Amino acid sequence: LNVRREEAVFEAILKWIGHEPEKRKQHIAVLLSKVRTALMQADYFMTNVQSHSYVKDNEECKLLTIHTLSEMNNLNTYGLGYSNVPNPLSRPRLPYNLLFAIGGWSGRRPTSTMETYDARADKWLNIPCQQESPIAYHGTVYLKGFIYVIGGSDSLDCFNSVKRFDPLHKTWQQVAPMHWRRCYVSVTVLNNLIYAMGGFDGHTLLNTAERYEPETNQWTLIAPMHQQRSDANATTLHDKVYICGGFTGNEYLFTAEVYDATTNQWTFLAPMTSRRSGLGVIAYGNEVYAVGGCDGVNRLRTAEAYNPQTNTWRAISTMFNYRSHFGIEVVDEILFVVGGFNGSSTIFNVECYDGKTNEWHNAEDMSVHRSALSCCVVPALSNIREYTAPRD
Repeated sequence: LNVRREEAVFEAILKWIGHEPEKRKQHIAVLLSKVRTALMQADYFMTNVQSHSYVKDNEECKLLTIHTLSEMNNLNTYGLGYSNVPNPLSRPRLPYNLLFAIGGWSGRRPTSTMETYDARADKWLNIPCQQESPIAYHGTVYLKGFIYVIGGSDSLDCFNSVKRFDPLHKTWQQVAPMHWRRCYVSVTVLNNLIYAMGGFDGHTLLNTAERYEPETNQWTLIAPMHQQRSDANATTLHDKVYICGGFTGNEYLFTAEVYDATTNQWTFLAPMTSRRSGLGVIAYGNEVYAVGGCDGVNRLRTAEAYNPQTNTWRAISTMFNYRSHFGIEVVDEILFVVGGFNGSSTIFNVECYDGKTNEWHNAEDMSVHRSALSCCVVPALSNIREYTAPRD
């Protein structure tokens, strides 16, 4: 059962009973026992579940409500996963979307580490894999069943190579290389094509851009950007590609550009309020978020959101940690930032932002300190249990 909120499961039960209440309400205890009631909001449970006539008039349900309130108290005191024996009232459901964090810079060298984040259990899992070599300052995207790892560096060379990972069979495959070597590359997906922009080829900071079509296994050059952009970041929103910030070799950028694939043209946007290189950029809701980075002097914990309708940026609440060169993704309508560099060391801290409340929250740390990693979200894996925290 794929639900984000256990409240939705309870409401579905009420609708089902409501079609024939006299006949069906006798099943409330059995049905309610299948709901992870201890994962509900406490006020919702007491107001809508415990006090509902179907529940309060049923002796079996009364016992279940006592156990639920006890487990809620345990969760509030000790946190999710406090016990080695899972409680069926608080056992997280399997996630639909899974966050992958691949590669990065750890200690004094690149790493090939792959971890997955199970947002419903708030747990990271280390995934042993046969990646050919460690990599950092690369891009990662998910498209049509594969995770693509694009460009990057092993600290000696910049790569134009592209590898893809099959999460069902846990195998790697080399595909067509890019036209340019690109570390510090920006990547995104638009209309089932992978875009790779800017970066550093080992000699020059680039303004070139290209896109990859999996069906033909070919890269095609597109119009170059207006500025060289290494260490920028990109995302897709409403059928357009957005790229923000970066470094020209002389300047840390606050500019941003948008690409229209129908005209093959780049257009400048209103500039960000801060210069940002090594930032995170992600589409969230109907806006483009630019998070963290470095302004040329300091690592940042500020963030801002761009509204394409008004061509304006607005500040959002600041992160807990200063960070650049981190992973960024959206999972279940929550924005996650993963690892990075805080100005003095690589970090493994993870925090998440809820746009509904404009608040940041801490999430479970990764097992490995790393910056220059890249993240992507993989949906609907049939072998999801191989990538998630144990439920039993």
